[in-house]
Amino acid sequence: MAIIVNENTKVLVQGITGREGTFHTKSMLDYGTKVLAGVTPGKGGQNVHGVPVYDSVSDALKHHPEINTSIVFVPAPFATDAVYEAIDNGIETIVVITERIPVHDTLKFINYARLKNITIIGPNCPGIISPGRSKVGIMPGHIFKKGTVGMVSRSGTLTYEIAHAISRSGLGQTTAIGIGGDPITGLTFIEVLEMFRKDEETKAVTIIGEIGGDAEERAAEYIRSTNYEKPVVAYVAGRTAPPEKRMGHAGAIISMGTGSAKSKIEAFEKNGIPVASYPGEVADLLLKLLKR
Repeated sequence: MAIIVNENTKVLVQGITGREGTFHTKSMLDYGTKVLAGVTPGKGGQNVHGVPVYDSVSDALKHHPEINTSIVFVPAPFATDAVYEAIDNGIETIVVITERIPVHDTLKFINYARLKNITIIGPNCPGIISPGRSKVGIMPGHIFKKGTVGMVSRSGTLTYEIAHAISRSGLGQTTAIGIGGDPITGLTFIEVLEMFRKDEETKAVTIIGEIGGDAEERAAEYIRSTNYEKPVVAYVAGRTAPPEKRMGHAGAIISMGTGSAKSKIEAFEKNGIPVASYPGEVADLLLKLLKR
């Protein structure tokens, strides 16, 4: 089985009539994702690639009550309201692709979602894919292959590069999740590791981290302290990041000497987790661990 999304995932696209929403709706449909409806206020009655558009989430759910997942392409100034609308209508999983949402707004809607047992993925993320089952995101589906490795990442582009290497190695993926590059995200490394731990199809896990924050350090400690049963391989981006240089992700902030690539790599290695020197090496390390 996969985690979070599968063959039973029924998708609503919020912001479907915008450029990104329209493009990626087509991409998800081509992949085989069950996209049932879209929402753009004031544009109800239209359709996008054959998907009906409604004025509100509640209107969409009246016609498609089986919807259980939303993907948000709404521009940042309006994205927070869109997420609250999905939460208040009880959609189980909400994937927030939008970047540049103010961090305090993110903090509030994530706390609100947790109170209602709703899963938020993102914001500022590429989404989630369970190869051959469902893609709720913007990743290129053809580089993913159904297999046995769970992937959790803060970086979209590196997810694609490493997934491609894992697919070419023959291992493939059960599920790949981009949790997002912002300081506050709906899912943490530890929460996703726990999901992969319970998933019988997942035989190994890859963590793709980057500079900023201490999520990687906490994940490394969690793996050691809980005697994580499955092999884990890490990759940390930013080894050569220049000091005092502004990086692309809002969460990529090094402060008070913590959150550097060096400190994260040391944390993984200290807790017995091999760290790849370059993205393609992740697949080689996974093959070695799984052959033991």
